[in-house]
Amino acid sequence: MAAEIITTDDLITFKIELIEEFKKLLEEHSGNPAKKWLKSPDVRELLNISPGTLQNLRVNGTLPFTKIGGVIYYDYDDIQKMLLENKQQRSLQF
Repeated sequence: MAAEIITTDDLITFKIELIEEFKKLLEEHSGNPAKKWLKSPDVRELLNISPGTLQNLRVNGTLPFTKIGGVIYYDYDDIQKMLLENKQQRSLQF
């Protein structure tokens, strides 16, 4: 069995590759779903809302959607945008 010599350059290359892999994993799991397009059950779970509430968000135009066949899809970016647009600051009154 032949011995293989590992150089400092090899270790630096390995370190860079390992860091890049960690960055990819963190981006994928930083609170954002791995999928860009979510189905209704995923959105209901994400927002902790009922099917009726999700339907109201669709009907009144609050949350854009795409329907293909009988399946409704929601863009994750649209969900984030809706949340930011409806974000409210509470002022404390004494």
